[in-house]
Amino acid sequence: MSEKEKNLQTIIDCGVVAIVRVSSAQQAVDVCMAIAKGGVKPIEVTMTVPGAIDAIKEFKSAVKEQVLVGAGTVLDPETARACILAGAEFIVSPTLNLEVIKVCRRYSKIVIPGTFTPTEILAAWEAGADIVKVFPASVGGPGYLKDILGPLPQVKLVPTGGVNLETTPEFIKAGAVAVAAGTSLVDKKAVSEKNWDFITETAQKFCEAVRQARGK
Repeated sequence: MSEKEKNLQTIIDCGVVAIVRVSSAQQAVDVCMAIAKGGVKPIEVTMTVPGAIDAIKEFKSAVKEQVLVGAGTVLDPETARACILAGAEFIVSPTLNLEVIKVCRRYSKIVIPGTFTPTEILAAWEAGADIVKVFPASVGGPGYLKDILGPLPQVKLVPTGGVNLETTPEFIKAGAVAVAAGTSLVDKKAVSEKNWDFITETAQKFCEAVRQARGK
């Protein structure tokens, strides 16, 4: 099994991808540490964080092999390459950019492009996406995911947007290989108060929600 295949299995086994969208690189590192402590291994630092690439480097250096560090809100191939060179093991986009997929495949990194319609989902999968992000998943909910997987059972889907502790089990039961959680996992008040224990506990709850939904 290649490193990329192992990393992909880590995302699927965990079932939760944490989205870290905060106001500074230092905050991002602190939040990432708290999430990792709670058992969520795949952690996506978004490019909207000032100094995001530095945060990826610092966090990657601190955690070594314990977690999977990725980059989110990647809109173009140049940014994708910069993130990969900084140590990102997976790249997430809010939209479908075929050039981003090409760069990730060239470097043997996981790519998770953003889509919504069945046409976009299949186009992303056929272009080489490892997992396809459905965004905003809040629009159609778990039922939409289930409907998509009817004719497209081969596609690995991860819903983003509208994912919380209540909807996570529903998305998993609908067929999602994982869910991506942002503000419902990284609570803004907890971040501002540096209440890292609260974020750790929330991460643990998300992991437990996935385990229960899978019947484990």
